[in-house]
Amino acid sequence: MRGWWREIAGLVLPVACGGCGRPRTELCEDCRAALHGAVPRRVRPAPEPSGLPVVHAVAAYENAVRATLLAHKERGVLGLSRELGRALAGAVRAGTGQVGGRPGPLLLVPVPSARRAVAARGHDPTRRIALSAAGELRRGGVSAQVASVLRQRRPVADQSGLGARQRQENLAGALEVVAGGERMLATERVVLVDDVLTTGASLAEAARALDAAGLREDKGSGMRQAAVVAASPSAFEINRNCQ
Repeated sequence: MRGWWREIAGLVLPVACGGCGRPRTELCEDCRAALHGAVPRRVRPAPEPSGLPVVHAVAAYENAVRATLLAHKERGVLGLSRELGRALAGAVRAGTGQVGGRPGPLLLVPVPSARRAVAARGHDPTRRIALSAAGELRRGGVSAQVASVLRQRRPVADQSGLGARQRQENLAGALEVVAGGERMLATERVVLVDDVLTTGASLAEAARALDAAGLREDKGSGMRQAAVVAASPSAFEINRNCQ
């Protein structure tokens, strides 16, 4: 019901830019450029958690990009999923060699949010962005679908305020593949997706859950792939220094 009201409100209430607050636009040209202006690159947090997939991101999680993601996630500005999905699609293409519309197929598997967080927000932001990204990829000639086959098998604490090691401990063993999900995942090339990478704990745990279900590598490259809209600025800097 809350998600339905947000959809209606977005049609009738005045809008402001999700990135900077400029009136009468959902995302202004400057903030759109901040989200889409850079070439997607591989990112690595430090310390890098064991089992972290190869992750590509479009933008640094700061300033207008951070504000846009929070507006979508926490304030329910659902129309922003179109631009965020376009950004995520770019990260997926960069990580899987789909640039130029070369065929997939790809299966985007979103990292699940806690049920209480979804209930409080009235929507699942990562799944919504993943669905938008899949549509963007299909329009570009790449066969892509979304499969929400991961779920939390036990409650976890709120991650905000936790350090890298605490987040890894908080999430260790928290995810699993739903019954029957293995059959779907076994026939497709899987890309784990999330909105933001900070410490990498969530994506590392998601990859562990796939491994535990017997899905041990990404088809085509032999390496597990993941994509996010944004990553902490340091994850870009460390990657740059390592090359």
